[in-house]
Amino acid sequence: MQTVSGKTVNNMESRNRDQELISVVQKIAQGDQTALAALYDSTNRLAYGLILRVLGDASSAEEVLLDVYTQIWRQAANYDTSRGGPMAWLMTIARSRAIDQLRSGWQDRQRKEPLDMLNDRETEAASPEEATVASERQKFVRTALRTLSPEQREVIELAYYGGLSHSEIAVKLNQPLGTVKTRTRLGMMKLRETLGPMLSGAH
Repeated sequence: MQTVSGKTVNNMESRNRDQELISVVQKIAQGDQTALAALYDSTNRLAYGLILRVLGDASSAEEVLLDVYTQIWRQAANYDTSRGGPMAWLMTIARSRAIDQLRSGWQDRQRKEPLDMLNDRETEAASPEEATVASERQKFVRTALRTLSPEQREVIELAYYGGLSHSEIAVKLNQPLGTVKTRTRLGMMKLRETLGPMLSGAH
């Protein structure tokens, strides 16, 4: 009976893992958000470790980590297996984003999210006409929220309507903090796409 060396076994395991990751990336390219969550769960520790080594700051590294998976979500269709394995591709993105952040200097960027923008405008509404517009926007937001997955809608509603932090949501739902942040980020990306036409036309 022919034996298999440890090195051969490791090579086989590496190839199998690459094939699994390639399949996941292909699903992401098709718009499968569950696949992105799975990729995050299986690879985020390695990516975070690399980013943290570059930046030397845990808070900054967490933010860049989310940006890495946002970029993967948007560029998965461009992944080319002939140019390297999926893990190498992911780590290249992580290193590039970390270096970009290091060069530009870390700044606390307060992103204007769609719900924030809508709430600000609704608060300013005074006339009957503006109140009517605000009501229509609220309907639009509710419709947009229904386009999200139940998991994404849950974390966003807890954050924006319940006023909970990511950490508090993680405790409430008994979910890892990274999972909560990923679901929130993906949900907000989806809302931005859905609400974009209305926000750009509202002045």
